[in-house]
Amino acid sequence: MKEAVTTKLALDDESKRLFKVRKVQKAKKPAFKRTDSHKYKRLDSNWRRPRGLQGKQRRHIAAKGALAQAGYGSPVAVKGLHPSGYAEVLVNTIKDVDDVDASFEAIRVGRTVGARKKAIIEAKATEMGIKILNPTRSE
Repeated sequence: MKEAVTTKLALDDESKRLFKVRKVQKAKKPAFKRTDSHKYKRLDSNWRRPRGLQGKQRRHIAAKGALAQAGYGSPVAVKGLHPSGYAEVLVNTIKDVDDVDASFEAIRVGRTVGARKKAIIEAKATEMGIKILNPTRSE
C-alpha cells in the first residue's frame, strides 16, 4: 500500500497570515452559552439569543456571558478551511472520491463507514494523491 499523503497545501503569504489571524481570533472567542443553562438540566448549553425584558445577558451586564454577534467570525478567505489549508470533503462511498480535486480538497471519511470500505477508500485516495484527514491508525 502506498504511503498516505501528508503534505500541507502550498499557501501564499496572505493566506498564512489569515490562518494566523483566525487562530488568534478563535483563541479569544468565548463559549456562547444559553442563559441559565447551568441552572436547569432541561436547558441545553446550545446558544439561544436572550430575549427577556430584564435579561442581564441581553443587556451586556459583565460576567453574564457574551452574545454571539458580528466580529467573532473568521476571515472570509480561510473560513471553513482545514488548518492545513485544504477544503474538507466528507466521503461516505467509493464513488465520492472521484469527485474530489486533489489540488485544494482533502477527504474526511464518514464515521458510519466500516473498516473494510474505509480501507478501500483510503487506498483509492492515496492512489489519486488525495490527503486523508482521518486516516486509519496502524498499531
